[in-house]
Amino acid sequence: MADHVARLAVRLTPGASADRIDGWDADAEGRSVLRVRVRARPVEGEANAALLKLLAKALGVPKSAVSLDRGGQSRQKMILVRGLTIDDLRSRLTDL
Repeated sequence: MADHVARLAVRLTPGASADRIDGWDADAEGRSVLRVRVRARPVEGEANAALLKLLAKALGVPKSAVSLDRGGQSRQKMILVRGLTIDDLRSRLTDL
């Protein structure tokens, strides 16, 4: 299992009133995107760090297993989650 890496598309809204996962949506091309809000502001990577921490907790994986692949300066991000298949990832996020 440890060699699995799942890719997760996220649309991040920083500066929200609470850290929360809002659920699945579709982007302009119809691909699945997870909508997430964090309290942290998009300053010096704080919002990205809050996103990774929230996802790790929600997925039940160590923080070191979740990393930012693309979109560091964008609201649209690609997250890598090590140790889970895409099916594992979807089932854990659906149960929230």
